Amino acid sequence: MNSISPTTEEAMAAGDHQAPDLSHLTEEEKEHQEKLWKEELVQVEDEIATLRTVLASKMRRSAELKRNLGITVWKEVSEDINQGIKNVKESNVYQTVESKVGQVTKAVTDAPIYQRTTSLIGGITGNITNKIGQMRHSESFRSIEERVGSAYENVKTKVVSRSNSQQSLDEAARSRSSSVVTSPTIPEEKPVA
Repeated sequence: MNSISPTTEEAMAAGDHQAPDLSHLTEEEKEHQEKLWKEELVQVEDEIATLRTVLASKMRRSAELKRNLGITVWKEVSEDINQGIKNVKESNVYQTVESKVGQVTKAVTDAPIYQRTTSLIGGITGNITNKIGQMRHSESFRSIEERVGSAYENVKTKVVSRSNSQQSLDEAARSRSSSVVTSPTIPEEKPVA
């Protein structure tokens, strides 16, 4: 005899933790209902235990098969992430946002202020490029370039001469720590302007 109304069962299934109202039942009916619930509870808990055992067994077998196939946790996570990204990109929300961003970008680039700003920035960068080109051909820049090249050649010559004398790295380190280190000389032919 099931005397619980469908609305009470629905409330219990929805997570409402209120005990059903049995006040309209006789003591004998209440005891009978509680007995039915206890029997069902035992049955459900047995089923849960069986399902947990089967699930644990299946999970072990799944892990064993994955190991045999070379499927790692990292690979699974990567595939899940990639699938998630694909799902997001294919979603209507993403498509709508992408479309709106495209429309806003077009509106901004078509705006007269954007065109003027682009022209202004293009002019500024063009002027900077011209100035750098002029500076590169100046006497001062060539003088600096020659001095850097000369210093590079001095260092290169010293490194080559040391490697030719077959010094080991340890010997070179010991000789450096015991001697005064001099910097390469830079000829002073032309003053820097």
